[in-house]
Amino acid sequence: MIQLTRINGTELLVNEQFIEIAEQAPDTVVTMQNGHRYLVKETLEEIIDKSVQYSRECFPDSVK
Repeated sequence: MIQLTRINGTELLVNEQFIEIAEQAPDTVVTMQNGHRYLVKETLEEIIDKSVQYSRECFPDSVK
C-alpha cells in the first residue's frame, strides 16, 4: 500500500494494485477499481514513484 495525502491534509493508504486511473487536471484524482475517487496532493510522478518503490520492496526479484 502507498501513502497519499488528501487535499485537506489527511493521509490515506491506497492499495496501488487497485488503482484504475490517476489523472492530473490540475489536481490529481485517483480512481480505484471499485469506483471510489480520491483527490490528492501528490503528482502523477510521485504516485508512480511510490508505487514502484513499494513494488521493489515487496517483490525485489521481479521489479527493476
